[in-house]
Amino acid sequence: MTTPNSGELPLRIDLGIHGMTCASCVARAERALKKVPGVTEVAVNLATESARVLVAPSDQIEARLKRAIRDAGYEPVAANAAIDAPSASAWAGFGPVALGLALSVPLMLPMLGDLLGQHWMLPAWLQFALATPVQFVLGARFYKAGWHALLARSGNMDLLVSLGTTAGWALSVWLWLQAPAGDMPHLYFEASAVVITLVLLGKWLEARAKRQTTSAIRALHALRPDVAHLLGLDGEVDVPVDEVLAGDRLVVRPGERFAVDGMVQEGQSQVDESMLTGEPLPVAKKEGDPITGGTLNGDGRLVITVKAVGVDTVLANIIRLVEDAQAGKAPIQRLVDQVSAVFVPVVLVLALATLLGWWFTGHAFDVALINAVTVLVIACPCALGLATPVAIMAGTGVAAQHGILIKDAQALELAHKAQVVVFDKTGTLTVGQARLTDFVVFPGQDKVRWLAVAAAIQNGSSHPLARAVVAAAADRHISLPEVTQVLSTPGKGLQGTVDGQDFVIGNLAWIRALGGQLAALDEAVSRLQGAGATLAALAQRGPDGVQVLALMAFGDEPKPSAAPAITSLRARGIRVLMLSGDQQVAAQAMARRVGLKPDEVISDVLPGDKAAHVSALKEGGQTVVMVGDGINDAPALAAADVGMAMANAGGGTDVAMHAAGITLMRGDLALVAGALDISRRTVAKIRQNLFWAFVYNVVGIPLAAFGVLNPVMAGAAMALSSVSVMGNALLLKRWRPEL
Repeated sequence: MTTPNSGELPLRIDLGIHGMTCASCVARAERALKKVPGVTEVAVNLATESARVLVAPSDQIEARLKRAIRDAGYEPVAANAAIDAPSASAWAGFGPVALGLALSVPLMLPMLGDLLGQHWMLPAWLQFALATPVQFVLGARFYKAGWHALLARSGNMDLLVSLGTTAGWALSVWLWLQAPAGDMPHLYFEASAVVITLVLLGKWLEARAKRQTTSAIRALHALRPDVAHLLGLDGEVDVPVDEVLAGDRLVVRPGERFAVDGMVQEGQSQVDESMLTGEPLPVAKKEGDPITGGTLNGDGRLVITVKAVGVDTVLANIIRLVEDAQAGKAPIQRLVDQVSAVFVPVVLVLALATLLGWWFTGHAFDVALINAVTVLVIACPCALGLATPVAIMAGTGVAAQHGILIKDAQALELAHKAQVVVFDKTGTLTVGQARLTDFVVFPGQDKVRWLAVAAAIQNGSSHPLARAVVAAAADRHISLPEVTQVLSTPGKGLQGTVDGQDFVIGNLAWIRALGGQLAALDEAVSRLQGAGATLAALAQRGPDGVQVLALMAFGDEPKPSAAPAITSLRARGIRVLMLSGDQQVAAQAMARRVGLKPDEVISDVLPGDKAAHVSALKEGGQTVVMVGDGINDAPALAAADVGMAMANAGGGTDVAMHAAGITLMRGDLALVAGALDISRRTVAKIRQNLFWAFVYNVVGIPLAAFGVLNPVMAGAAMALSSVSVMGNALLLKRWRPEL
């Protein structure tokens, strides 16, 4: 997959790579890709078997990258080949393992017999016949990959396995051929055959676990229908989704998924958005409401107008975000990369030292060689290469299923370190929609009539306060009178004529400037301003000047989840702040409603200055998380150590995805603590995996060198190390956010 660009910006090219087996393979693939002219950055991921390359645009650059992968000994494939492939059965690919077990188990009979006090021994020719197909047919993949590693002057797991098992097999053949007629020497065919079988078993278990770690991406891909019902001149026509264009009208029947993003044109229904937002309850949809592709229609037939298709849809952005996070490397991975670069050469030196050490101290050559083989087998760095990426894949995947989109591995690794969480007010802690909270008239005045006049004058305005007045009149089912000569004065208000009388609506400063007297309403003005309301007035212009008729107060409502979320963060020892452009009185009033203290509020902040406040907190040595709606807060989201953007229904989704490291797909503020929690748990899994990967080698190699282990035990331990790392990471799939 190639991401388009403009001008001379580098291209981002995603490629699939088959044939990598360990951390050393990752390093070799990265070196090969970096040698291609124009490449500026490479990240190869063992768990996803993929590479992400930033490269200067040039002719046939993708072909040259694929050639570099092939020359390094691997197979280039499509970027999403593993995800787009048909779902395999649980036992897919087990055939070679089963054959290896069938040939190896008879070779293990003497060892099992010894445990039972029996001394069974297969004839040498039969041992040879059973072990040789395992060594050179089932083990051919190790020879091929190991040979390519040698050509590239590097090492990998396959080289260690092929060298170790070949040495054991060759030693057995030599001892057999050198033995006097009638003697039965101790042979090591079973060690080589069982090691290869165990490695194949471990790789099969790895592949099975990898399919589970990519289940989140597979589930998102599965949300996209292949066919849409296009509504044209001839009625409904089924067409491939790839042929749908923006502006088309589509019919979505009950129980079907929406193929693209759009807006409801006809009908009413309930829509299940749980796979995108994590919200379990269906959402009511009517004419004019937005629709997101991939969501599930309820029991109503809808006609929608297409707004976005293909890569421009919200679902495509979500899939791209999750893939980006899973393909990226966490900063902690740098340590693994440094270790893997020298790991295999060091192991080869240790194996040679083991061989010479045992031989020169008077032990038989076959004993020395078997101990060296054990070192080679147990030291395979499979688990080391898988430790970090499988945890990231599992963590980001399960987070996406619950409405938490983690854009990159760095945000995932940093979020759990949060010391300060800064919330934007409007649209983040609050619903983000102005509401007419009070409509105060003089005693004896007709409240309904003046509300109808105010709504009529503002009916055509797009200003949030004007819409709030119109909505209040609609909620009360008030009929609006005819209005003429409407004139807007930017920053002040509106004026218009109703039933031959002139009216003005605007902020208090403008009304006063026009000569309106508010003295009789001073008590109401003081009370409402103290509560943090935004005030406006309705006045009538007549021969005697401007007469104030009504006082209007507007306010925003806090989200129901705001106060519990703040309490939850405080319980974790995290400092909470609110950043707002409102005046201090209004900001403090809202702060009290969500449980914030006066010293936890920063008010009167211009949008452009929010980033400076976040940067100042960071300069104080604190890890800062900024939570905003992703539009006005984009600079502050980018300035924070971790930006969390609320993808509200107000249209900030696309901006949110690009401005922040983490996107919360619904407005529930409990997801903030959820994001910090999945970050903590994922980083814990990474550390656990790296610990066990290192322990297997740090403990296993000395035991092998001193003859405590044999090759069969080493092969089992090596396979177990990879499987344990995968299994430990998959425990993250059980995670659920606390709501």
